[in-house]
Amino acid sequence: MAQPITAGTADAALFREATEAWDRGEAETVLPKLERALPRSGDYRLWHIHGLILRQLERHGEALESLARAVELAPAAPNPAHALARALYEAGLPSVDAYARAVRLAPGTPEITLGLAAALVAERRVDDAIAGLERSLSFTPQWTDGHVQLAKLRWMQGERTGFTRSFDDAIARLPRSLDLRREQIIALVHAEQWDDALRAIDAGRAALGPHFIFDANEAAIHSETGEVAQADALFQRLGDVPDASVQLRRVRHELRNARPEIAGFAIDPWLQGPQAFLFWPYASIAWRMTGDPRSEWLEGDPRLVGVYDIADRLPPLDELADTLRQLHTVRAEPLEQSLRGGTQTDGNLFQRVDPLIVQLREAIRATVAEHVAQLPTRDERHPLLGPQRAAPIRFNGAWSVRLSGGGYHANHVHPLGWISSALYVVLPPDLGQGEAGFLTLGEPQAQLRLDMPPVRLVEPKPGRLALFPSWMWHGTRPFGEGERMTVAFDVAVPA
Repeated sequence: MAQPITAGTADAALFREATEAWDRGEAETVLPKLERALPRSGDYRLWHIHGLILRQLERHGEALESLARAVELAPAAPNPAHALARALYEAGLPSVDAYARAVRLAPGTPEITLGLAAALVAERRVDDAIAGLERSLSFTPQWTDGHVQLAKLRWMQGERTGFTRSFDDAIARLPRSLDLRREQIIALVHAEQWDDALRAIDAGRAALGPHFIFDANEAAIHSETGEVAQADALFQRLGDVPDASVQLRRVRHELRNARPEIAGFAIDPWLQGPQAFLFWPYASIAWRMTGDPRSEWLEGDPRLVGVYDIADRLPPLDELADTLRQLHTVRAEPLEQSLRGGTQTDGNLFQRVDPLIVQLREAIRATVAEHVAQLPTRDERHPLLGPQRAAPIRFNGAWSVRLSGGGYHANHVHPLGWISSALYVVLPPDLGQGEAGFLTLGEPQAQLRLDMPPVRLVEPKPGRLALFPSWMWHGTRPFGEGERMTVAFDVAVPA
C-alpha cells in the first residue's frame, strides 16, 4: 500500500518542478500550483522561487512579499536574502540594510557587493559605495567587474584623471592578467583618453606579448585620431579574426574614411548571425552612402517611427518630474553612455513600485502596443519586423536623463533593444528656437565624421513619446539654459 505523501515531500517535489520549469524558461506555468501550496507551506524555497517568478513577471510588490516570507522562514539562507535585497533596490525602496545582511551571510560574493554599491548610490552615499569597492578590491585584485564599476563611479563623481587607478594597483600585483588590462583599456577608450590607452596597450604587450585585443584597440585609437595609415596596417592584420567587436571597429574605420563598399562587404556576413544587432546600425550607414536599395527596405517606411502625445495618459508631469529628480544621485554622466552635460538614473526605472512610476509604465506599455500593432507586415529578415508580435510588451531597461544648459545626447544606438524611445517630461525655455533640443533620427555618430543629415527630426513637447527602432542612430541637438528631463526605455525583443 502506498505511503501518504507528507507536506514536506510534496513541497520538495513542487520545488523541483518549479526549478525545472524555471530552467526551461517556463516558470509561469507552475505559478498556479505554487499559489495553491504556499498558504500551508513552511518551505522557504517555494516562497523564494515564487518571488523570483513574480519579479520576472513584473509583479514587483507581490514578489517582495514572497521574498520577505522566504527570509523570515530561513534567516540564515543567503540566496533569499540576496533576492530580497535586489528586489527592494529594484522597487526603489531602501535596500542598504538588506544588502548588508546578504553580505554578512555570503561575504565576498561579487554580485552582492556590486548590489550593495548600487544601493548606496541610490541613497546618495556614493563616496561610501566607492570606499566599499576599494576595500573589496584590496582583498580581490583579480575582480575585474569591481574595477570596472569603481572606475564608472569615480567618473560619475567628476574624476577625469586617474579614474582607472585601481586597475594600475591590481595589474602591479597581477601583471599577466589579460582581463584587467583589457577592461582598463576599454575604460580609457570610452573616456577618449587616447595617450593613456596607448600606454596601457604598450604595457600589455610588454607583459603578455602580441594579442589581437591590443591590436584592435590600438587600430581603433589610430582611426579615431586620424592616423589612417597606422590604423589600416593594424586592421589588415585583423581581417580574419572572427570576433564581432574587432570587426565592428574595422567597419567603423572604413566608414570614417569614406570606404562604404569595403565596410558593407565586411558587414554582410554578420547580418545572418546572432550578433547581427551590432552591425545593423552600420549597415544603415553603408547602404545610404552607396545607394543600396536595402537602405529603403531597412528604414524607409515611416511607420517604423511613431510620435505619440500621451500627456493625458500620464501622471501629472510636474509631480513626475519631482519624483524623477530625486533619483538623480550622481554628479556627472555615465562613462560609456551618450549623454553630455547631465546625469542618468541607475537601475530599471520601470521596476519601481511608486504609483506614479507604475502609472507611467503602464501608459507607455499601452502606447507601445499600439505602435507595434500598426507596424508593417512581418518580414523575417528585418531586425524590427522579424520577431513575432504576439508576446506581451516587456522592457529591457528604463531610465531617466536630466540634462542641464548646453546638454545633449551624442548620436548612438541601443544594440540590446528592439524599440527605443524618448518621453519628454521637462523642457528648456529655448525650445522652439531653431532645432534646440530636437531628437535626431538616422544621423550617424559624430566620431565617424560623415556628413549625413538625419532622416527625421522630432520636435519635443511635454508628454510626447517618440518610438523608433533600437538600431537607428539617434541623438539630440544641444539647447541653451534650463533643464531637459526625459524618460527612456528599451522594449525587449519578443521571445
